[in-house]
Amino acid sequence: MRITYRPSADNRSTATRLLSRVFLLMVMTIPIVQSACSVNPVSGRPELTLVSEEQENKLGAEEAKKVEAQMGLLDNDPFSAYLTQLGKRLAEQSPRQSVAYQFHLVDMEEPNAFALPGGYVYVTRGLLALTNSEDELAGVVGHEIGHVAARHSVQSISKRGPFAAVFGIVSGVTGLVSPLVGNIVGGIGDLTQSLIFSPYSRSQENEADEVGQGIAAKAGWDPVALSTFLSNLEREVELYQGKPRRPSFFDSHPPTPERVRKTSVHATTLTRAPRAPISATKDSYLARLDGLVIGQRAANGILMDQQFLQPDLNFLFELPDKWKVENTPQMLIAAASDGEGALLLRTVAEGQDPLDGARTLQKTTKSDILSRTQRFQIGDLPAARTHLKADSQTELDLTWIAHGGLIYQIAGLAPARRFESMKPVLDSTVNSFRPLTATERDNITEKRIRLVKAQTGETIEAVATRSRSAWKPEEIAVANGLKASAPLVQGQTLKIAVTEPYAPRPVR
Repeated sequence: MRITYRPSADNRSTATRLLSRVFLLMVMTIPIVQSACSVNPVSGRPELTLVSEEQENKLGAEEAKKVEAQMGLLDNDPFSAYLTQLGKRLAEQSPRQSVAYQFHLVDMEEPNAFALPGGYVYVTRGLLALTNSEDELAGVVGHEIGHVAARHSVQSISKRGPFAAVFGIVSGVTGLVSPLVGNIVGGIGDLTQSLIFSPYSRSQENEADEVGQGIAAKAGWDPVALSTFLSNLEREVELYQGKPRRPSFFDSHPPTPERVRKTSVHATTLTRAPRAPISATKDSYLARLDGLVIGQRAANGILMDQQFLQPDLNFLFELPDKWKVENTPQMLIAAASDGEGALLLRTVAEGQDPLDGARTLQKTTKSDILSRTQRFQIGDLPAARTHLKADSQTELDLTWIAHGGLIYQIAGLAPARRFESMKPVLDSTVNSFRPLTATERDNITEKRIRLVKAQTGETIEAVATRSRSAWKPEEIAVANGLKASAPLVQGQTLKIAVTEPYAPRPVR
């Protein structure tokens, strides 16, 4: 949950599939387009498509808004301007020039890169942590431009046919049958997830690899670097195998040994243009990564043993044991592992009166909520609560809490048949909301990439010990594209992770 306040009416948070068993969804449709035959800009072959370029651009723009709401962008980060500079230089070499390419840094800890129809290309901060040269980053971004150039997402949509187009594959917009619940949860979109994390076909991946490597070479970067990155990514996946995580680049772009081999061979057939890189040396590229947050960003709030701590907004929130949690830029979502209950926390208004939350919801839903809402206290914080039956299948408790000049809304939802048994859990969670203590705020930390120079005769293990790295030696090895036993050269620059105190914004 990020620190930007947005009024309820404009909040378009994305609920995860964990809520699918709680809510009944209906699909909003768009008109089916006429099928047309066009020439693919990459293959040069005619192809049947149900999505025109105009619709592709519109679709991409719609989904880009969801990416920002769902994942969050770091467009103000200094690296973002560099990413755009690198991306535009690559895009100049794209075989498809009819789209306006855009490049964004995504606030996501998992290593991922993806593209949306219409030229929207995204790289996560988690992926940057695994890159070790400008050439590698150029290979990844070039690959995503290749997907856009070859219209791979559009091909996937078209193959699903008109029936799929009617039922939301094209529009990617869903809504809740109950207007009340729909307003509380916000707009739920599912196309972003399906487009980003559904694997491309093997032939599409191979095509994007070849196109991306060609683009990188023409723009002046080493095309073999894509193979290097894919190989190292596979090591990273193996290192963290079995640990829970959100989808990563590996899920939609499997770096199989055969694929690594093919990209390595294809690189030998390409001629690299004699252009100077943006970062003059490897060390100058790594310097751009210095200070990059890895893992949870404290500014977004952090989850520690089912406690959610938001230092900038100065609150702590206890979440039910074993519930799954998703922290989006606009909402904190927790769902029972069986999908039979959910909690959603977000800001809905500014002010000191918790009833302003009820007034806001009453205004947007045009339903009588205020008269059924009672004031009470949660510790020293003024609060208000009401119980509603959203429809015949869903019941919910709504609580509004005034804290720090903002009104927080906590919605506890469950199927009507389970609500009474779920209510003690919901009540306990709501009553846990409180300001952070000074000690709790002072103890909040985050991990950042820092650079160290190897000393004479040092091993990676020795560097980890000397630098007090939060990464283990094997993690340092993977992050730097080295073998754990590799000898180090004096002065060699290594990325490590350092746990540092977080300086929260002044309490409001």
